[in-house]
Amino acid sequence: MAASTGSLISMQSRPGMAASRISSLKPVSLSKQGRSFLSFGFRSVPARSLRVSCAAKPETVAKVCDIVKKQLALADDTAVTGESKFAALGADSLDTVEIVMGLEEAFGISVEEESAQTIATVQDAADLIEALVEKKD
Repeated sequence: MAASTGSLISMQSRPGMAASRISSLKPVSLSKQGRSFLSFGFRSVPARSLRVSCAAKPETVAKVCDIVKKQLALADDTAVTGESKFAALGADSLDTVEIVMGLEEAFGISVEEESAQTIATVQDAADLIEALVEKKD
């Protein structure tokens, strides 16, 4: 006779991989030639991804994109968006410092070293700028 209980298991994944979820775990008892076996039926549920919407205004992101292009001497047809990572655009640590200095000058702000080290993408920079400008006013 089969017993049924519902439960949910979440499994952690490695960075870059989607998390897996298994739901409706139902233990089932089977017997064959007088021996009992325990098996489980799994139903896979697609993992949900969480996307945080940006706080920065589109014009701030666009201005940061322009500054990044200028600082890295990128061609005009090079696509730079909020999701663009400085490293993927060819920026090394010195380039990133120069980008931050250009942003400070363009927006009239001062970025602390701790905050500057958290910037990896154009969106990160734009969000930080918006927060600093708001704090300044």
